[in-house]
Amino acid sequence: MKHNLLEKLGVSIPQLGLGCMRLPTDNDTIDYAHAQKIVDYAMKNGVNYFDTAYMYHNGESQYFLGKALAKYPRESYFLTNKLPIWYCKEPADMEKIFQDQLQRCRTSYFDFYFMHSMNDEHWKMAKDLGLVEFMKQKKKEGSAKAIGFSFHGNLPLLEEMVEAAEWDFVQLQLNYLDWDKQNAKGFYEVLEKKGIPCFVMEPVRGGYLATLTPSTQEVFQKAAPERSMVSWAYQWLLSKPNVKVVLTGSSSLEQFVENVSLFNTLPPLSEKESAVIDDAIRELNAIPTVPCTGCRYCMDCPAGVDIPAVFAAYNYRASHHTTAQVRKKYEEIPAGARADACVNCRACCDKCPQSIDIPAELARIKEEIYAE
Repeated sequence: MKHNLLEKLGVSIPQLGLGCMRLPTDNDTIDYAHAQKIVDYAMKNGVNYFDTAYMYHNGESQYFLGKALAKYPRESYFLTNKLPIWYCKEPADMEKIFQDQLQRCRTSYFDFYFMHSMNDEHWKMAKDLGLVEFMKQKKKEGSAKAIGFSFHGNLPLLEEMVEAAEWDFVQLQLNYLDWDKQNAKGFYEVLEKKGIPCFVMEPVRGGYLATLTPSTQEVFQKAAPERSMVSWAYQWLLSKPNVKVVLTGSSSLEQFVENVSLFNTLPPLSEKESAVIDDAIRELNAIPTVPCTGCRYCMDCPAGVDIPAVFAAYNYRASHHTTAQVRKKYEEIPAGARADACVNCRACCDKCPQSIDIPAELARIKEEIYAE
């Protein structure tokens, strides 16, 4: 696996990292045996970067990684974690969470430590509680070797935040569809100008770019019939020089093996291939969808709506055109968990990293799903 040098830190990290938010599960808990095989394959193949967070798999992701990596020398892999400032009521809570994370992961330090999911609200909390100074202190102590943040805000906020400290990295949602659709290009260019390495989450937009409409697939297949949709998404990212690591949230060993193979074999993106992706983007932009990545930060809904499931059913049109197929997918959701159960309490809105107006989208879906 190719590694990228982080010059300021003097370390090289693999261009592919294992995101541990969507590990294989069995009855809603992590399938440890299956997930261990993924970790072992990753270590064997030079993918020694593991990304977790305080709430992934309801906290179990951290415990799993602590156990799964225990048989490997600590210096042989890179381990990340993230501090969710919205869990903190007072400054002392930051230290409590940090120590809890170290214990759960069975480690004395994190190689990369994040302020998690920064947007306007979370940044205000961070400033009120002194999170930036806390991060700096952890780096000074050596319990966080490098510090940065994952970002879900707007461009002015990013421009403000990059000036707040000497950040070692910033993690962005970056993919070929969001480059223009959500101005990811502008975010990327801010980091590039500041010389801050860009780490990438949601490279296939929560799986959306892995299964596309027949018309969009046709664009890619005409250019290269043997290639997968995912390979185009990864190749596009690898063409960006300031992208230093791309996270894959593999939920099976088979999926992860495929991703490792792609990263080891994909050539640089040519002008012709770039034009193919541009054509595919035009096809995708013609399809009304909700930009949900299925992260489930919005859950649980007080009214019982399964928000990610509703959006996934609506977005099913991205790979299946017929109204009947979309409606059937929607009706697989239990009646009390569909869009019509929304009471517009808006408890979900501040939690959404994509800044989706969730009640408005649910209302629209309720009308459109049976419109034809």
